[in-house]
Amino acid sequence: MYLSHLSLTNFRGFSHLELDLPSGVVVLSGGNAQGKTTLLEAIYLLAIARSYRADNESEVVNWQAYAEGADALVGGAIERGTERLQVYVGYQCVPSPEQSDSEKERPFTVRKQIRVSRLKRTAAQLVGAVNAVLFTADDIELVQGSPSLRRRYMDILLSQVDPAYLKGLQRYQKVLLQRNRLLRLLQDRRADVDELDFWDQELVKEGAWIIGQRYRAMGLLASLSRESHTDLTGAGEELALEYRPSIPLSDESISAPEAEGEFMAAIAASRKREMGMGSTRVGPHRDDFRLMVNGVDMGTYASRGQARTLALSLRLAEAAYLALARDQGPIVLLDDVLSEMDASRRSRVLDRALGYQQVIISTTDPELLQGSLPSAAYFQISEGRVSEWEPPTYSKASG
Repeated sequence: MYLSHLSLTNFRGFSHLELDLPSGVVVLSGGNAQGKTTLLEAIYLLAIARSYRADNESEVVNWQAYAEGADALVGGAIERGTERLQVYVGYQCVPSPEQSDSEKERPFTVRKQIRVSRLKRTAAQLVGAVNAVLFTADDIELVQGSPSLRRRYMDILLSQVDPAYLKGLQRYQKVLLQRNRLLRLLQDRRADVDELDFWDQELVKEGAWIIGQRYRAMGLLASLSRESHTDLTGAGEELALEYRPSIPLSDESISAPEAEGEFMAAIAASRKREMGMGSTRVGPHRDDFRLMVNGVDMGTYASRGQARTLALSLRLAEAAYLALARDQGPIVLLDDVLSEMDASRRSRVLDRALGYQQVIISTTDPELLQGSLPSAAYFQISEGRVSEWEPPTYSKASG
């Protein structure tokens, strides 16, 4: 699988871009704040149906276009075996309803429209059609950051593998929203406690299935992560991933009805506390997994260098997982993460990444890569313009 063409209209700093890309290694070179990360953001958006950098959809629309109410578009041609997919994610600016003075800086709301090979699709239908893995400098937070980041990592991976997982996750979130709303009403004594019974059952049904999917995925992910970590560090450190659901099952292999029974018991035990707090305190929305090296929790004790290596191990495992599950390698995106590695580790990461059909790397220092990537295609990015580029030959004598 690889991206052969990228089309952008009014997407962040790019007013218009039509860019042909080859398979193999593509290097995007340029200074800071020139648009390299924006290109990778757009490509990843075609895989996960939303920007990984934006909290609000309107943030991706070029500011001048947004002020004028112009639309934005991200499009891509994906070569997937003998099939070509045309994927378009459009952002239509629509005048906002009446707003308070504090909201008037956003004169438009944004409606997202998705088409795959001319057919209208939802975000859930797009996810999984294009597989991609993104490495960023912020990945260190997968080790040292909040549990929500690790849940998001797992949810994106499993959603790309199985559309049913994403749909189940969406159903669970809707149930969770309704149950939390009812808990807040109960706080104010504006509802009957018996109304919780229905939402408890729905939460357990949807949540137990998600926990089961995560348990099953964690076995393979742990194995692949351990292998990646050994490649990066040698045999002296052994990485283990430990899934820690907020409702620990007595046995990972227990049946779905038994899992639902344990979930229901946990919900019953926490009901009084939840009514007092007005929110659901147990369920897959509070799950976590920890990274252990030689039995030590790296979320607490990893140095910055160790955390970066562990994050790389997770991303390499993610790519390998997708390749195994989909029988097709993902597009691999590396956003300026190689410059912080020593030469040995950089070489090991590239050796693993180059096993995929397309690897797109952004960098401010192409000299670091030339010796390792003699056949790469280079593009120079400056002020929203992209052009093919032949980097000067670099030698140790001249460097």
